[in-house]
Amino acid sequence: MKILAFETSCDDTSIALFEDDVLITMDTASQIKIHEQTWWVVPEIAAREHANNIFKVLDNVLKNAKQSLSSIDYIAVTMTPWLMPSLLTWITVARTISISLDVPLIEINHIESHIFSNYIERKKKDINYPLVCLTVSGWHNEIYHMKDMFDFTKVWWTQDDSAGEAFDKVAKMMGLGYPGWPIISELAEEYRQNMSTKDWLLSNNLFPRSWLNKDELNFSFSWLKSSVKREVDKRIEKNWKLSTQDRQEIAYEFQEAVTEVLATKLVNAREKYNTKTVMLAWWVSANDRLKEYIKSLIIWKDIQFIYPTKKLYSMDNAAMVWINAYYKITKKD
Repeated sequence: MKILAFETSCDDTSIALFEDDVLITMDTASQIKIHEQTWWVVPEIAAREHANNIFKVLDNVLKNAKQSLSSIDYIAVTMTPWLMPSLLTWITVARTISISLDVPLIEINHIESHIFSNYIERKKKDINYPLVCLTVSGWHNEIYHMKDMFDFTKVWWTQDDSAGEAFDKVAKMMGLGYPGWPIISELAEEYRQNMSTKDWLLSNNLFPRSWLNKDELNFSFSWLKSSVKREVDKRIEKNWKLSTQDRQEIAYEFQEAVTEVLATKLVNAREKYNTKTVMLAWWVSANDRLKEYIKSLIIWKDIQFIYPTKKLYSMDNAAMVWINAYYKITKKD
C-alpha cells in the first residue's frame, strides 16, 4: 500500500511517499527566507510559492523513490485548518491526481496530524492511554484529552495569543529573525550557560507569569508580549540600543516565563484527568527547555512523556499527514 502525502497548510511545500509504515522518500521546499522579509507568513505570497514549488517537489519525490503516479494507492492531503490560499493550492492538485488515478483521497486535519506526528517511528502500543496532549504553534495553543488514538477532545486553549506567536513577536521586537522560537531558544541557552550563581538566584523575576484564575488551565500570552515590549523599550531608551547581553537576558527570561506556564498547566491537566501520559506536539515541541521543564515536573512520578522523535516532525511536514492517513486507512480494514 503506497500513500502519497501532501502538507501545504502554511509556508512549507512538503510531499512524502510511504509504503505501508515505511518512508520511501520525503521532500520539503521551505519559504522561510521569503517570509523573513515580512516577519510573518503572508497568505497570498505563501500560496504563490506553493504554486511555484508544487511540481518540482512532486517530481523530486517520484524520482527519488523511482516510482510513478500510477503506483499510488492513496492520496492524503491536509484539508483544514490553516491558511486557505495555501491549502487550496494542493487540495486542487491532490483532488486532480486522485480523480485521474481513481484512487481514494484521504482528507486530513492539520491539528490532528501534528498530534499524530508522535506516532512516527513508534508503534501505537508504545503510547499509554488515556493522555493529555499540549499543542504549541504560531496560532494554536491547546490541551487535548485523548482516551484513545481517535478519541480526543479539546479541553483548554489560548484566550488570545499562542506561545508560538509570542516567540515570533518577541524576536521581532529585538530585531531578530523569523521564525522566532529557534533564535530565542539559542540566545536563552547562551545566557543560561554564562549565568553566575547570583544571576540564577535573581532570575525568573523579570517577567511575571500569567496563571489567569485559580486552577485555570487556559492560556494567555498577550500580556507577556506587552511586558517584553516595555522592557525592550526601556533598555533602548537608556542605552540607545539592545546589547547582546540584553537580548540574551530578555530571551532567557521570556522563555522561562512561557515554558513554566506551559509545562505546569500540562502537568496540572494530567492530574485533573489522572492520565498515564503527557504528550507534546507542534513547532514549540522542539524547544529543549520546554521538554526539560516538563520532565522536571514529572521526574518522581510514574508518567510517560511523549514528544516527536525528531525535531523535523515538530515542524509542518508530509510525514505527519501520512501517519494520520495510515492509521485512518488501517482502522477501516
